[in-house]
Amino acid sequence: MDKVGFACHPSFIAHDTGPGHPERPERLLAILKHLHDTGLITQLHLLEPKPAPRDVIELVHPAAYVTAIEHACREGPTALDPDTMASPGSWEAALRAVGAVTGAIDAVMAGQVSAAFCAVRPPGHHALAEDAMGFCLFNNIAIGARYAQQRHQVQRVLIVDWDVHHGNGTEAIFLNDPSVLYFSTHQFPFYPGSGGRSQGQAINVPLPEGSGDAELLQAFTQELLPTAAAFKPELVLISAGFDAHRDDPLAGLNVTERGYAQLTALVRKLAEEHCQGRLVSVLEGGYDLMALPRSVEAHLKALL
Repeated sequence: MDKVGFACHPSFIAHDTGPGHPERPERLLAILKHLHDTGLITQLHLLEPKPAPRDVIELVHPAAYVTAIEHACREGPTALDPDTMASPGSWEAALRAVGAVTGAIDAVMAGQVSAAFCAVRPPGHHALAEDAMGFCLFNNIAIGARYAQQRHQVQRVLIVDWDVHHGNGTEAIFLNDPSVLYFSTHQFPFYPGSGGRSQGQAINVPLPEGSGDAELLQAFTQELLPTAAAFKPELVLISAGFDAHRDDPLAGLNVTERGYAQLTALVRKLAEEHCQGRLVSVLEGGYDLMALPRSVEAHLKALL
């Protein structure tokens, strides 16, 4: 059995999005309870996320933006856009969310673990270089890709995004960068309105409402595998949103836990073929408190 890292931190619970918000602390509490109840937590190698230093965050986000987010958090609660909240607890959470990803990359690159899953809040893939949106403050996975390139001299990073929403922030950050390949399956037309076609270094597979396991697996098999084989990644990162699940209240795809296990197995095999299995997965969406922890369990078991 492979050693799989798991990164989480109490500060992620303290990121307060306000009453009735779908991206709420209970999401992580449900995941942690389920991992303890099933005993799966005992099979994981626990990683302690440290707060990312500003210079790491500034690999993607300009210094003025980072300062603006810090002020918004400290003076919060602040609405950064109609969906995206910053509270006094959000600053440490945002720093440690990035730190969870960079720390997991360190552990994977050092061979301490074969793969890792970062159960973080706030999520990241909608965050643009200079704009918070879609529940996201910093683009955790984009910073992770840049960090891997700078700290570990990784030449080519593949980012796989199966969140039900298109990761417009991640796409925009790497659009004209041949060293990062972005692959996304997502419901379309849907929030945030992007991802209707592939462009630059982004391969988008927009899926109509009602698509499920078979359609996602087909997209991964037919579109991702040949492109990844040509790209030859040295590290694979997953924007692991679980809101394409059929029970998710925010969207209309029909993916099951079995589907997530199959997608995970496929991406894991791809990583084994191209980059010694080096894979780091980062939580994005997933809003049903029953479906989310079961999907994470399926994902982790497939990584193990």
